[in-house]
Amino acid sequence: MPFNNRNRNVLSLVHHTERDLHYLLDLSRDLKRAKYTGDEVPRLKGKNIALIFEKTSTRTRCAFEVAAYDQGAHVTYIDPASSQIGHKESMKDTARVLGRMYDAIEYRGFSQHTVDELAEFAGVPVYNGLTDEFHPTQMLADVLTMTEHTSKPLHEIAFAFVGDGRNNVANSLLLVGAKLGMDVRIGAPKDLWPAPELVQMCEGFAAESGARILVTDDPHEAVRGVDYVHTDVWVSMGEPIETWGERIEELLPFQVTPELMAAAGNPRVKFMHCLPAFHNSETKVGAQIAAQYPHLANGIEVTEDVFESNYNIAFEQAENRMHTIKAILVATLA
Repeated sequence: MPFNNRNRNVLSLVHHTERDLHYLLDLSRDLKRAKYTGDEVPRLKGKNIALIFEKTSTRTRCAFEVAAYDQGAHVTYIDPASSQIGHKESMKDTARVLGRMYDAIEYRGFSQHTVDELAEFAGVPVYNGLTDEFHPTQMLADVLTMTEHTSKPLHEIAFAFVGDGRNNVANSLLLVGAKLGMDVRIGAPKDLWPAPELVQMCEGFAAESGARILVTDDPHEAVRGVDYVHTDVWVSMGEPIETWGERIEELLPFQVTPELMAAAGNPRVKFMHCLPAFHNSETKVGAQIAAQYPHLANGIEVTEDVFESNYNIAFEQAENRMHTIKAILVATLA
C-alpha cells in the first residue's frame, strides 16, 4: 500500500526509511515509463515551486524544471544576483516569505544548516538540491541507475566510491547504501575519510538493513568484486584553486583508470559520476589544471579512456535525476 509523503521535506535521507526509499524508487520507475510511452498524467497543475540556487548548476536545475513542467507545475529560478537572499534578507525571513507564495522550495548551496533552516520556517516542503554535506536527489538517481544495469536485488549490489571520501556524494552514497542493505565501500586517503560520526550513524543503519560497509585507504581493496565504481571531482565548488596541488598528490592513486576498473574483477562493472567530470583538458578548469600538471591532461579523477568507454553510465545517471526528482515532487505535492 502507498503511504503518505505529502508535504514532506527531502533534506538528507537520514530520516527516510528503507520503505520510504523503495517507494520513491518505484514511483520514479513508473514516471519514467509513463514519460517514455507518452502516458504521463500531470498531477501538479496549479503548483508553484521556488528554485533557490546559491551554487551554479546544469543537471539539478534542468531536472527540477523539466520534472515540474512535465507534471504541470510552474517554477521560479532564483540565483544570488536576482534576490535579496543573504544581502538584505536572511534565509529565515526568505523562508517565511516564499512559503506563503510557493507550494515547495528547492535549495542548492553550501551549508546543510541553511536548507534545514528553510525547512523549519517555510511551512512547505523543502528539497535539498545539494549542500556541502549531502546530495539526496543525486542518490535516488544513482540507485535507480544501478538497478537498471543489473538483475541483482539491491542487497546484492556492491559499489565503491573512490576519491575524496568526505564530500557530499561520498557521504550520501554511504548513507543510502546503508539504508538499503547494499555493499558499500569508500576508498580514500585516511585524512579524507568520511566523518567518524557519519560512519557510526551509517553502521547503525547497516545493522538494521544488513548492509556491509568498508572504508579503506586501498583503492584496489575498495573496488574488488564491485558492480559499480563511483567518483567525483577532487576539489568541490567554492574551494580555492590552490587546493589542487596537495589534493592531486594525495588522490592520484584513487584516479579511475582502466587498471582500477579491471581490479574490480567483474567484466560487467560500470563507471558512475554525478558530473561534471574532468576527464580531459577541454574545459576551462581542465585546461588550467593540465597546464600546471601535464600528467593530468588525459583526465583528473577519471581518465578519458574510461569516461569514453562502455564502462560509463554517467549520462544515464544524469537523465535519472529528472525522473527521481519528479517522483519526489509528485510524492510530496500531488
